[in-house]
Amino acid sequence: MQETFKPTFRQLLPVLCAAPRHTIYAIAFGVMAGGAVAQQQAAQGPSKVGVITMTPEDVPYSITLPGRAIAYEQADIRPRVEGMVTAIPYAYGQPAKKGDVLFKIEPDTYEAELAAAEADVSSAQASVQTAQSAYDRYSQIEGIGVTKSDLETAAATLASSKATLKSAEAALQTAQLNLDRTSIVSPIDGVVEVPEVSVGTLVTANQTDILTTVTRLDPIYVDVSESSAQMQRHRNWVASGELTLADQVGVSLTLETGEQYSGSGRMISPSAVVSDTTGTVDFRIEFDNPDGKILPGQFLRASLTLGTKTAVLVPQNATQRSADGTLSAFIAKDGTAQKTPITTSGSYDNAWVVTSGIEQGDLLIVDGLKTLQDGAAITTVAVTIDADGVVHDVDGDTAADGATDAPAAGSE
Repeated sequence: MQETFKPTFRQLLPVLCAAPRHTIYAIAFGVMAGGAVAQQQAAQGPSKVGVITMTPEDVPYSITLPGRAIAYEQADIRPRVEGMVTAIPYAYGQPAKKGDVLFKIEPDTYEAELAAAEADVSSAQASVQTAQSAYDRYSQIEGIGVTKSDLETAAATLASSKATLKSAEAALQTAQLNLDRTSIVSPIDGVVEVPEVSVGTLVTANQTDILTTVTRLDPIYVDVSESSAQMQRHRNWVASGELTLADQVGVSLTLETGEQYSGSGRMISPSAVVSDTTGTVDFRIEFDNPDGKILPGQFLRASLTLGTKTAVLVPQNATQRSADGTLSAFIAKDGTAQKTPITTSGSYDNAWVVTSGIEQGDLLIVDGLKTLQDGAAITTVAVTIDADGVVHDVDGDTAADGATDAPAAGSE
């Protein structure tokens, strides 16, 4: 370290003699003022500061994960019969109920097929009746003009007639289904998108192109991802007792605007597989969405409260953040104020959750921070600090120089 040069009075005397008179007066005044300040500081003695004793508390442990909204149910609407679209009776973008008609296809061809199938059934029924009568008559006169072979032939004719009737009935059912399918209905409750076709469009059965989409918005899923490494750390904390799991995971949601969503979520299904591309594990959470505030595809942030951890809480107003981002606080030790850097794992109720730097039993300085310097002599007074960061003396009076005078701490 380079020593500071301190000239003697003999060395300064030639300079002072050559200097103007007003310069000499200014130097003399500065020397007297400096002496007065030093005497005043010596007279003040140690600074009086308010302190609180650090004690560990059970703090809810939460993690924030990125997520994306996924529709609870979503159906692509396609025709199951071919024909020309004759009507689109639904209101675009409006909710629809299951069974509401969305599209109509010309029914003429299918009505004709249904009529033909009904006629085939009637014909088959008549054939069965005729065959049944012949079989019954042959059964009664077997051996009297009717051979056993004739009876067997009558039985075979009856069985064939019954099979023909069943086939006709199946064809009738198919014809009825095809006619019913000319009215394309919504398979779920949901909001119907704008149609991809118009009246007059010719469509085919089970075509690739959809007619529209129906999306159910209430409830809605949010899929989030957590790294497998972080999940393993949580498991280790649980095994060591550092983290106590809650009976049920609490879930809250932050919207794209930063607004806190009012509804609460329910964990549906954690995945048992780690993604081989991202190294994350997916979780699906279900939220009530009666107002449709959350839409599929939105990027959101989910906060999961896993349980509680025992930690030391340091009021944010009692901390300072340096230009390089380091967070620090003052503790009282051996009659002096000692500035110590701290590390945190988040915040809770306007306080930092401290992981290192301050320990149980330390005296944290929360009052008198405005002019406090590292290493300054101090005397301590026990105080309390409320949820709003206001410092109070133990006897109930508000401290004059509260923690609100401390530099504002940044957020993590």
